[in-house]
Amino acid sequence: MEPSQRGEACMCKHLMVSFVTLFGVTLAASAYQAGTDVVSGVDHLVYASPELQTGVEKIEQILGVRATPGGQHPGRGTRNALLSLGPGVYLEIIGPDPEQPEPAQPRPFGIDELKEPRLVTWASKGKNLEELASDARRKGVKLGEVTAGSRRRADGVLLSWRYTDPRTVLAGGIVPFFIDWGQTPHPSSTATPGARLIGLRAEHPDSESVQKALDQLGLDVRVQRGPRPALIATVDSPRGRVDLR
Repeated sequence: MEPSQRGEACMCKHLMVSFVTLFGVTLAASAYQAGTDVVSGVDHLVYASPELQTGVEKIEQILGVRATPGGQHPGRGTRNALLSLGPGVYLEIIGPDPEQPEPAQPRPFGIDELKEPRLVTWASKGKNLEELASDARRKGVKLGEVTAGSRRRADGVLLSWRYTDPRTVLAGGIVPFFIDWGQTPHPSSTATPGARLIGLRAEHPDSESVQKALDQLGLDVRVQRGPRPALIATVDSPRGRVDLR
């Protein structure tokens, strides 16, 4: 091979390596951006348990982080513990509150029927909830009625919020309820840090109709066909990157 030909071959090889490297970086950046877009709409994930302590211990086993005690939900017969999943995002572990009498209605999220802890649904950030729910209804997605909730933190601070009632469970919990914290400090700011939500996806036997409902709500969560409804959250944690179901 002539010197000029060797030079051209080296230049082509160099350009090819640069292209492959750049292409790989672009794909990684696109994947990261897609994950970021999903997470930006998530307020919190709901991990329900037949006993709160069981749920807390299970999450510590999976993620390597122990949740912060939250507080009681008066009249609902539940209490929770929280784990931050990044700025403005958290994991709520919720279970029966033995210090409260049996509630007049079943506990939310199917807690009374649970046999083991699992990720049951999620909450999306929302504003102008009445308008949001009305618009969703026109598009064929019937969210719960907008109502108010509250609980008192262990340090005595009262948290209050408005939300579309999570008792209205759609698509096995894959379609979320919406929540607006107003002027209340977001719970992620005082929850145990150490983990970060990087992705959320779902499975459902009727994936097409569930995907359509999420799209109508402007939520970028992908749904694949599966044998039963399931939420899968991908979390970076001290235990590594794990899928939480």
